[in-house]
Amino acid sequence: MPAAFTATTGEAHWEPLLRARAIENQCYAIASAQGGLHENGRKTHGQSMIVDPWGRILAQCDKGEGIALAEIDPNLTQSVRKRLPALAHRVLS
Repeated sequence: MPAAFTATTGEAHWEPLLRARAIENQCYAIASAQGGLHENGRKTHGQSMIVDPWGRILAQCDKGEGIALAEIDPNLTQSVRKRLPALAHRVLS
């Protein structure tokens, strides 16, 4: 998920929203986020991160350029989906 949250909203909401997306979709969330001061004067938050299906942060880049690496375990995704079968309750119309 690419993102460019403003510095203000990113500080307050970026991490909890990303963790919530991973939990509610029972998947790994891998989010690259622009950060810093842009030519137009806009400040973005940054904090790229990788979150597992249980909402745990596996890796992140707090500020500036960087690389976040984490091991993806498909067995964890299956385990979480068995323990919390929320996806099976979705109705598509």
